[in-house]
Amino acid sequence: MSKIWHDVRFALRTLATNPGFTAIAVLTLALGIGATTAVFSVVYASLLAPLPFPKPNQLVMVWSKVDGNDNVVSVGDYLDWKRQSTVFQDLAAWSGTNFNLSISGHPEAMQGRITAPGWFNLQGIQFLKGRDFFPEEGQMGRDHEVILTHRLWQERFGGDPNILGQAVRLNGEQYNVVGILAVGMPDRFESQIFVPLAFSPEQITHNRHWLYLMGRLKDGVTVQQANADMDVVTRHIAEVYPASNKGWSASVEPLQNAFTSRDIIKDLWLLMGAVGFVLLIVCVNVANLLLARGSKRHKEVAVRASLGATRGQLFGQFLTESVVLAIIGGVVGTTLAWTLLEAILLLLPPFAVPTEADVRISLPVLCFSLGATIVAGVSCGCVPAWQVAGSNLNENLKDGGHGNAGTGKYGLRRGLIVIEFALALTLLAGAGLAIHSFWKLTRADLGFRSDHLLTFTLAVPEHRPARVAQIAAFYRQLLEKVQALPGITSAAASTGGPLIGTDIGMPFSIAGQAPVDPTARPSAGFTMVTPEYFQTYGMQIFKGRSFTEQDVAGGLPVAIINESFAKKYFTNADPLRQRVIVEQIVPNAPGLGPAIAWQVVGVYHDVQNGNVRHGSFPEINVPLWQSPWPDVEIAVRTAGDPLSVTGGLAAAVQSMDADLAMNRVRTMDQIIGESLAGDRFAASLFAAFAAVALILAAIGIYGVMSFAVAQRTHEIGLRMALGAAQGQVLGMVLREGMLLACGGLLLGLAGAYAVGRTMKSVLYGISAIDPLAIGVVAAILVLSAALACYLPARRATRVDPLVALRHE
Repeated sequence: MSKIWHDVRFALRTLATNPGFTAIAVLTLALGIGATTAVFSVVYASLLAPLPFPKPNQLVMVWSKVDGNDNVVSVGDYLDWKRQSTVFQDLAAWSGTNFNLSISGHPEAMQGRITAPGWFNLQGIQFLKGRDFFPEEGQMGRDHEVILTHRLWQERFGGDPNILGQAVRLNGEQYNVVGILAVGMPDRFESQIFVPLAFSPEQITHNRHWLYLMGRLKDGVTVQQANADMDVVTRHIAEVYPASNKGWSASVEPLQNAFTSRDIIKDLWLLMGAVGFVLLIVCVNVANLLLARGSKRHKEVAVRASLGATRGQLFGQFLTESVVLAIIGGVVGTTLAWTLLEAILLLLPPFAVPTEADVRISLPVLCFSLGATIVAGVSCGCVPAWQVAGSNLNENLKDGGHGNAGTGKYGLRRGLIVIEFALALTLLAGAGLAIHSFWKLTRADLGFRSDHLLTFTLAVPEHRPARVAQIAAFYRQLLEKVQALPGITSAAASTGGPLIGTDIGMPFSIAGQAPVDPTARPSAGFTMVTPEYFQTYGMQIFKGRSFTEQDVAGGLPVAIINESFAKKYFTNADPLRQRVIVEQIVPNAPGLGPAIAWQVVGVYHDVQNGNVRHGSFPEINVPLWQSPWPDVEIAVRTAGDPLSVTGGLAAAVQSMDADLAMNRVRTMDQIIGESLAGDRFAASLFAAFAAVALILAAIGIYGVMSFAVAQRTHEIGLRMALGAAQGQVLGMVLREGMLLACGGLLLGLAGAYAVGRTMKSVLYGISAIDPLAIGVVAAILVLSAALACYLPARRATRVDPLVALRHE
């Protein structure tokens, strides 16, 4: 132990004698370790950290499964599973909804959840005040209680200590506050309001799937055992209810990462790989610095050897110096990681990582940082320590500490530069692919006019207006008021929209074709729209007609399909002569209504109706007046700035219902920006890491060439004394440096191809080898190398031959 402490003290003294070298090496290491620590903080919290619940491995999601896809659960299935399954301590369902929270007469739309009694206790979520819902509060008529998050309690109710038992106004009705959640993780929920889940007799059906279901496994039960048990349960239910449950099963999956997008998971691991490349480049750079410094310490090494130091002792001493250097860089890097993490969190799309993820520099992250620091120190120090300890000690002593100037002496440093450029090209290629993919996404054809559009929703309770006729009348009157506002050229209501998405999917059949098993029917997006929908969004109907005010209840049921639907199902037929059969959707009804044959009257060009990246899918649009639905999106097209009409829109909504509030008010440009947020995040971080790699690679080749020029001063002076022109000397140095860079580029092409194949699944419109992206980043890297080589080459041309000949 005393020997190690002696080596550490000697290393500190040695580093202190050369503050310039130490500062550069520490800052380089700090950059690599800090970036790695910051990205790992996000990866660990999002994907690796245990869920912040008691016995988190017991928490699972239970899905209905059909055609191999997970789906939400029907009320009938939930209640039957709860009674018949034997592997769960408890099952608790929930669903999302919107509330109009009125405080002092001012309604505010808020996202909320309807949760089964025991939902919080199931997870082990703590309360600051109050309790979870009682079982009896999950019954119709006794379900007017509410639980608030700590954040909402503080922000909207001023942290009132007497809030329990008080009434708050939700959707125009009184709800009693029974609980305040503890500060912390629940404050990151999208939903801030929770009310009991209660079922009316009409809702207890196996037909309508709308519930999310979470369970806690019994002690000792595995996920595989739970799936086997649920297979037995679902087969029995399908035998009892074949009309609704034939072909349906269940899937039990761990709760962890159940709601994390697969694209986000891939992006996070790719970013972890990218920052790993940065750390590797940092290690190569610092190793080169240590090699350059070690080449000037040969005499010191020889003297120490003559005094009895063994090669093992010399190796250990030099390795200790690099580890001490890395630890200092790690301390600085961990401090830098706090700032870098804040920047990453600003770029991270909202709710991209799980609610449970507490992204911070935690103890496991610090342990990872320490491990990365030690690995970096050993990686940086092994090669220089081996070279110094393995050199010819007698020759070093006779050489006077300068070392040999032969070309072979610097082969190791040149090899490291080739590796550094290969790593840099690999990372730059990944960044180039991500940026090119993002660029293509921003220029994708959306299929509609996105300018001067404003959208919003209304948190209309499903029971108000209650009847179909009331829904149609409500939205007719609202749209009349909206279209009368100054600055608005058109307005429409719909249950979905371009980029907003299609909330409803419906199975269908085509009139005149052979009947098929109801469970085997294809599905399409099903959207109810008002006549102005296509005009407001600027969507093009290229065949047939749009909806009119005459397409109302009692008239001929009509539909407009998109181009994808027509190409897939009416390839050899005229779409305008076809009818699609879809069951009627009735608000507040337990199941679907009778089948309706909708006459196709128009076909419109495809729009990006879900996500720019995933393109279009078959969709059926029907008139909202023929199939009213209370939960819609309102879109308005304006003559000027869309946000300038929000005041008038709010007044129009308030005139319809004093308890209603506008929700999710966004321009279409904002919606497009949100849809591209994940790609922007990945492209931005890749670009940042690639820029760091580019700078480090340029610094590395600059350092090697500067060192080479300094060591070859005598040779250069002799060449110039014998008549070599400045241009010849310049070309000689540039040629040597560019050969190293080109060698690295050739080696890096293999890495670029590997990165392209890895990233292909998360790219848009980009192949594994994209000539444009690879060509651009290679050109940037070559130009950077040329500039880095030019500066020492230019210095070489200014060598005074007389001074150079006396250099040694």
